[in-house]
Amino acid sequence: MANISDTIRAALDSFVNDLSSLIQEAALESVEQALAEASTIPGRGGRGARAAVASSSFVSLSQSRKKGAKRTPEELEQLIKKLHGYIAKNPGQRIEQIAQGLDISTKELNLPAKKLISEKKLSTKGQKRATTYFAK
Repeated sequence: MANISDTIRAALDSFVNDLSSLIQEAALESVEQALAEASTIPGRGGRGARAAVASSSFVSLSQSRKKGAKRTPEELEQLIKKLHGYIAKNPGQRIEQIAQGLDISTKELNLPAKKLISEKKLSTKGQKRATTYFAK
């Protein structure tokens, strides 16, 4: 009986070692691939590969817009409506939570939120990062 237990233990140890090796190889390949993709991103000279990979994974609301270009009035109006609707359904959330719920960066929500507040369609409670938003 002890012989069977030893055989099973040896087989399990072998399996765990093989699996561990495969996981390490897969992780190494994915890191190499990410670094290779980061080095081929144009206009990223001087920045570390980590920053390039992180910024390349960000998906903008509008892919057709170039960096620094203004949003069209239609895009802005659509985002304002989307933001107001979300806040009406989810009152009392902070801008970070709203951005996560809408899958948009907080930077892109700043102007629409300010416009809604100035139009008295949103009210706020709190200050700075603790600000929570409510639809009127």
